Amino acid sequence: MDRDALAGKIPLTLITGFLGSGKTTLISRLVRHPDMNRVAVVINEVGEIGIDHDLVTQSSENVTLLANGCLCCTVRTDLQETLRALFNDRRAGRIADFDRVIVETTGLADPAPVVQTMVSDSLLEAQYRLDGVVTLLDAVNGAHLLAGQPEAEKQVALADRVLVTKSDLASPEAVQDLKAAVQAINRHADIVDVVHGEIDPAELIGLGLGSARASAATTRFLGETLDAAGEAGERYLGARAARHDQRIGTLSLRFDTPFTWDAFAAALQLLTNLRGPDMLRVKGIVNVEGRPVVVQGVQHIFHPPVTLDRWPSEDRRTRLVFITRGIEADSIRALFQAVGAISAPG
Repeated sequence: MDRDALAGKIPLTLITGFLGSGKTTLISRLVRHPDMNRVAVVINEVGEIGIDHDLVTQSSENVTLLANGCLCCTVRTDLQETLRALFNDRRAGRIADFDRVIVETTGLADPAPVVQTMVSDSLLEAQYRLDGVVTLLDAVNGAHLLAGQPEAEKQVALADRVLVTKSDLASPEAVQDLKAAVQAINRHADIVDVVHGEIDPAELIGLGLGSARASAATTRFLGETLDAAGEAGERYLGARAARHDQRIGTLSLRFDTPFTWDAFAAALQLLTNLRGPDMLRVKGIVNVEGRPVVVQGVQHIFHPPVTLDRWPSEDRRTRLVFITRGIEADSIRALFQAVGAISAPG
């Protein structure tokens, strides 16, 4: 096959979560983990995570090297400049080598612009690939936040994995209700309980598309292991939970007939032109004249499509997952059916 477009790019995991969700606790535990020896962690302020002095072996103006080899990098300007500087310093040998980056956002941050930056900045896109979005949600206050804070709801909507923190401080019923609310917003996100920030770094990686070579990881990334509902999954899910904005929900679509790329791209472009801000996240695998092409995007910004070397399973249908706000499922389904019918040979 052609050169793997994703090979050699540094995987980047974005960690987000509302104020008080436990991000600082999580990061402070992570940087002490022995498996973080080739990871760079980009945070807002190194001092906030309380790194013990005996763990620090070397530091520069904005990069701290811990004894286990983990790098902590402080955002001094904006994230784009920080990531460029991190890569350049790595290439020049000014800092220790690293194989992966974890970025912590502020508690009030909308993760969408950060994801879009990874794609729209050509220098960053050439060196890094988004490996996933991990969102922390406080079991004690999470239901209240989802009901009243649009940022918290959007953080869940964009997540590949949701970490429910402080579950030891909430009743089992409250935890289960919160998980149901998360699934109503984003049923393709894994949900993992985390207490006192204790987590294996492996839980934060391998969430995205890592290669153009199809594997079991490809189907996990596409959410197929979670989507066994078939036709039942092809419905608007916003009405399932009254705890959050009922306009946000997950939609899974399947199409038996292959698309031409022009027809599929035209439908996607029209949808993003009309409702880009409400297309919170899209990912899937498209049958383009028999070839499997992976697409993924956030709002109006899409990653370059990746043609896989083979189909990851016997299923050759187009499968698309949309997390949208206030868009009826039938409208999206009808749009793609129409362009497919128009482009089909007579």
